[in-house]
Amino acid sequence: MAAKTNAGNFFEDYSLGQVIEHAVPRTLSGGERALYHALYPARHALYSSDQFAQRCGLPASPVDDLITFHTVFGKTVPDVSLNAVANLGYAEGRFHQPVYPGDTLRSRSEVIGLKQNSNGKSGVVYVRTEGVNQHGTVVLDYVRWVMVRKRDPEAPAPETVIPELADVVDPATLILPEGLDFTHYDFTQAGEPHRMADYAVGEVIDHVDGVTLEEAEHMLATRLWQNTAKVHFDATFRDDGQRLIYGGHIISLARALSFNGLANAQMILGINAGAHANPAFSGQTVRAWTEVLDKADTAASGVGAMRLRLVAVTEAGQAGALKDADGRYLPHVLLDLDYWAAMPV
Repeated sequence: MAAKTNAGNFFEDYSLGQVIEHAVPRTLSGGERALYHALYPARHALYSSDQFAQRCGLPASPVDDLITFHTVFGKTVPDVSLNAVANLGYAEGRFHQPVYPGDTLRSRSEVIGLKQNSNGKSGVVYVRTEGVNQHGTVVLDYVRWVMVRKRDPEAPAPETVIPELADVVDPATLILPEGLDFTHYDFTQAGEPHRMADYAVGEVIDHVDGVTLEEAEHMLATRLWQNTAKVHFDATFRDDGQRLIYGGHIISLARALSFNGLANAQMILGINAGAHANPAFSGQTVRAWTEVLDKADTAASGVGAMRLRLVAVTEAGQAGALKDADGRYLPHVLLDLDYWAAMPV
């Protein structure tokens, strides 16, 4: 009898230049936003209020940038990371245009790099993924790399190809939404008075608050994005019997926590780099801090771009502590995310 189920791709199933059109398209609604704001303490004004968004030149409040990211990412999982050991990092991410309730998103990926690990049991797959709306317009693209198990440890290793990736998305190439204008920005409604000029490069902001990870919440969130990776649901998949929390859950949690101190970092414009430094599990309490890395002008009225390093940690009082003397992430660091955000000047 022919098998009709899909066990997912293993490392030896990928080839350089392979293009994968991912199933299943998804139409977003206000329901995703409501669940997102229930799962995370997300309250940036641009994503909470049509009135605020319209004052900033947009037709209505878009869905949160990370809803777009998670939806596009989730489409790729059955083809790219169903048999993943871990999702390792991100680079060269750009949000091309806002997504609104009613938009339908689909994803496609190209394999741009392969490297078998020295143990011969797994390898790293590099893909460039695009999220496309119902009009065929790209709304998001990014590179990620993931460690994937091999089906057959004896299968020959492919030629090693590691793509050259930019350390930083050139701020001149960031794409701002048409009409975005912060000249009439309402700081009172946004929640904080701080504009880009109030931050100094090198400044570290401790976001103070913490959230304890719950098993049910992270599984609900991961299902919401239709992310089917076994490691997030099946407690028998890991030797330690624990469900690994989806790294995107930590990204959203840290970004939401960053509101306290960065309430006016309204839109994520680009993802320069990202690393899931250590695994996250239920019961840990997540806190966050941000370092201001750079500032740049944009062509939009009243809008600047601020480069921020967002770090999620499991220990209080550790703002600014990231790596040890050998350059390795400290064990309490969960996430190191370098991104550009739109902020009023």
